[in-house]
Amino acid sequence: MSQSFQTSVSTATFDRLESEVRGYSRLFPNVFTSAVGSVMRTNDGRELIDFFCGAGSLNYGHNPPEVKRALIDYVSSDGILHSLDMITQAKERFLRTFDEVILQPRAMDYRLQFTGPTGTNAVEAALKLAKKRTQRSHIVAFTNGYHGHSLGSLSVTGNQSYHSEYFGSHNNVSFLPFDGYLGDFDTTILLEKMLSDRSSGLPLPAAVLLETVQGEGGIHVASDPWLQRVQSLCREHDVLLIVDDIQVGNGRTGEFFSFERAGLQPDMVCLSKSIGGGLPLSVLLMRPECDVWQPGQHTGTFRGNNLAFIAAAEVLQNWQNDDFVRGIQQRSDVLREFLSSLLWQSPQPNWDVRGRGMIWGLDVGDGKLARRIIDVAFKNGLLLEASGSQDEVLKFMPALNIPMPLLEEGLQRFGQSLRQAMASGTSPKTASASKKAANPVDCNGEVIS
Repeated sequence: MSQSFQTSVSTATFDRLESEVRGYSRLFPNVFTSAVGSVMRTNDGRELIDFFCGAGSLNYGHNPPEVKRALIDYVSSDGILHSLDMITQAKERFLRTFDEVILQPRAMDYRLQFTGPTGTNAVEAALKLAKKRTQRSHIVAFTNGYHGHSLGSLSVTGNQSYHSEYFGSHNNVSFLPFDGYLGDFDTTILLEKMLSDRSSGLPLPAAVLLETVQGEGGIHVASDPWLQRVQSLCREHDVLLIVDDIQVGNGRTGEFFSFERAGLQPDMVCLSKSIGGGLPLSVLLMRPECDVWQPGQHTGTFRGNNLAFIAAAEVLQNWQNDDFVRGIQQRSDVLREFLSSLLWQSPQPNWDVRGRGMIWGLDVGDGKLARRIIDVAFKNGLLLEASGSQDEVLKFMPALNIPMPLLEEGLQRFGQSLRQAMASGTSPKTASASKKAANPVDCNGEVIS
């Protein structure tokens, strides 16, 4: 199928037949034909460095060779493809690998529930299970939080652009300020007061749901003390703590789980995206005492993708390689230093750099400018996207194992694109003086003084 088919593809087919809902095909208007590691190729012969990684689904790069070999062997041997929640060898291998490589070394005791194949399915299951476990209906979520596009997940997603009154509602959800939302004010004080005061108007919730690093919300990094205080308040008030690690788990922040550095022990953890090694897989981890489901009480036709089990078991082996883990921090340092240097070289009063591990954001304060930079970067052979309430934060998410020369080349292409975009249009008005000036930050998301 091949070359003749690939070169005949055009965007006209998609314009004519595919729904207007498509988004990334508009952001990256080209026909992609192949990808290896951190390079994607188009049908007109272009090669693009991938700092997008399938919105965080390709932490180990495109087509890892060990995954390709394992999938080919599995399919060639007529391995089970679809099995609902029946027992298969592929599932057993994944479960054993996840337990031996991830859970046991971290002294974690979780059961795994395989939900539908995408992240929002894990969030929906977590919300439903938390309410069943506690016999309460309320959830606390946070400003700028993002948890998916199905109705339950939308109800706990902060960004109004994802909402319409006819999509559903925020019934039984209260939004409180995330760390840093009110500047230096410790927002856990508000959470503590509202949980303690039975006249606060906040019902005792079933759970508190959070991301330790808000990806779609604009790369907001919660501090360890803030996260620890939230967990302490949950324990004090018998409220479950759910961590959505769908985008920033799977090693994205430097450790396998984003909450490891803070020493958290969440009651539930939502995993998807890169857990499947590039294939659809979504998992809810739960402490054993939270597993109050009855058989068949939460189902789904594709709750367990055997091909993804095979791929996942392969990529998890990376976490037994000390060089792989150290390499994440080395690449993080390169990202941090490069982005921070941009601010030192060309100070912008309303720009900021935030991040941790291999997820970093350059906040340029204006969504139109960010889009202009993305478009120029695409022409220069670099894929990246934006996040934040107005898409004003350029998001850098290279593969965890991107070769260092390719990482540096991608950053050089970004620097060139930034200069070209700034020169090609009128700079946006600077933000008000009340907004803090940009400061470089260290690899833990802390401001460098």
